[in-house]
Amino acid sequence: MSFEVALRLVEIGVSLALIQRAFEHIGRETALFLPQGLLALVLLSGFASGPAIWGLWLLNLWQLYRFQGAYNGGADKLAMLCLTCLAVAHAAPTPFWSEMALAYLAVQLVLSYFISGWVKLGNPDWRSGAALRDVFAFSAYPVAGNLRAIADRQTLTFTASWAVIAFEIAFPLALLHPMFLTGALIIAAGFHLSNAIFLGLNRFFWIWLSAYPALIWFQGRIVG
Repeated sequence: MSFEVALRLVEIGVSLALIQRAFEHIGRETALFLPQGLLALVLLSGFASGPAIWGLWLLNLWQLYRFQGAYNGGADKLAMLCLTCLAVAHAAPTPFWSEMALAYLAVQLVLSYFISGWVKLGNPDWRSGAALRDVFAFSAYPVAGNLRAIADRQTLTFTASWAVIAFEIAFPLALLHPMFLTGALIIAAGFHLSNAIFLGLNRFFWIWLSAYPALIWFQGRIVG
């Protein structure tokens, strides 16, 4: 994948993720999110991408101030990271620094999985499966009633917990070969999709997938 294609695919993914977020807030924070939706549409069209990205970056910065931080946690943080890297890529004085901006996004994406797994490994509740059991048993997320029974299946939650930990910690190894990376991204996308379906964490699915082209390009750049 070429740098130009990867950059454009990240722009498309980010614009779609931000359009979704804007629609969720129309009627509640219209003055803050309607401009975001309009700028995301401009970015999606590919017309005046640079100004649209900088406008979205400023709006996201204002949202961080308005809500006193990333009110939706990691999804909002990654959205800001994507916009920052895209903005730098467009404003960079040379192609080298444009590539460095996209490479930084790719590295941060890898670290987002690895660090998440490392933190879980150090948490005894995750190692025992108790943390995952609590998600289904007590979480305020809109888990369907029939899924709450999973909390009683300790072998399943224990196995699933260690599967998540092992996958996240081993994720950097996917950079060794394109086939490894393809498989890892399919599994990761499936993980985010299941979280969106069962827990309602739909924002994580779209924004994480929007950064995948940067990682595919980066892997080809350092290995190919």
